[in-house]
Amino acid sequence: MKNLVSVITILISAISFAQTAPDSLSVNPQTQINAAQRILSGNINSGVTVGGYGEITYNQPEGDNGELDVQRLVLLFGYKFSDKVQFVTEIELEHVEEVFVEQAFVQYALGDNINARGGLMLVPMGITNEYHEPTTFNGVERPSIDASIVPTTWREIGVGVQGRFNEISLGYQAYIFNGFQSINETKTLGGSNGLRNGRQKGIRSTVDSPNFSAKVDYYGLPGLRLGLSGYFGRTQAEDDVEHIDGTSIGISMIGFDARYAYQRFTARGQFIHASLSDTEDYNTLYTADLGSALQGWYLEGAYNLLPQNKSQQLFAFARYSDYDTHASVAGGLTKNDSYDRDEWTFGLSYKMAPGAVLKTDYQLKGNAFENSETVGQLNVGLGVWF
Repeated sequence: MKNLVSVITILISAISFAQTAPDSLSVNPQTQINAAQRILSGNINSGVTVGGYGEITYNQPEGDNGELDVQRLVLLFGYKFSDKVQFVTEIELEHVEEVFVEQAFVQYALGDNINARGGLMLVPMGITNEYHEPTTFNGVERPSIDASIVPTTWREIGVGVQGRFNEISLGYQAYIFNGFQSINETKTLGGSNGLRNGRQKGIRSTVDSPNFSAKVDYYGLPGLRLGLSGYFGRTQAEDDVEHIDGTSIGISMIGFDARYAYQRFTARGQFIHASLSDTEDYNTLYTADLGSALQGWYLEGAYNLLPQNKSQQLFAFARYSDYDTHASVAGGLTKNDSYDRDEWTFGLSYKMAPGAVLKTDYQLKGNAFENSETVGQLNVGLGVWF
């Protein structure tokens, strides 16, 4: 009992002096940070930093039963060993029953403009994969492109460097990662989810060949942030089959994203294209329907309906998305037009306090399949980040 009291006392002390101030009301993309960046930039000299974020959602598809879900609860912990060495981890509980480690990496400051990192880290592709805390994006659900193509939350084990050169307004990241798994238990790649089934998430990951990932961000124009991402490599196959044609595919993914803010107006957009090789052999071997190219984009605009001098914000927004996991197909595979999808999302984000947001939106979902109907869906969500 004495030891338990001591542990609780230490944790309470850590929470009381080591939390960093939430910045969820910041809409300037040049100053906006994500959870890991906030932990790393905390104002403590050493010790523990604690935080978290979570989402509770209600989804009501047209004509079907609705679903209520504690979609995720993430606990954030950081430890500062010295001025040069820090550790960050995220422990995620999904749907109340599944537990994952979303990030777990050590950062070592090599110099003013460069940090070395190693561990389980987010792949820097697009916007939402790195900035997915509920107060950092509009809409109850993350953009569909970031579920089917990127695919969020995409993380793997690797090593690399990260930093920024403020004198030229440029940030950079470059990593060597473990790659997607060709076959994840019984799940194959392809279909409406593209590469999503291949995420290894650091769970006893199969290692076959290294993959390279990099991103540069430019923030030299007022209110504007531009990002260019790249990911290149192959999927990972098990030892007993890795020399068989079709057991792995090549991946070349590029992404471009832009975020802008001026007074009460914000906008963002994203384009992702993935070119895949050896998909004909893969589909033949595993009876899959993986396309040889995945592509998607979206544009979003939002306006704060409340005066700028108010401590709260109420953003009305609209987003149009177009994405296709069968942008092209190889060999005898027939293109599935139902994988060519478009989506309108209209909604409100009420940031009632720093770190707390209430969201609602309505989505119109369609696809290119002949005689398919557009389906509506109402979403309501409550999000926190502290």
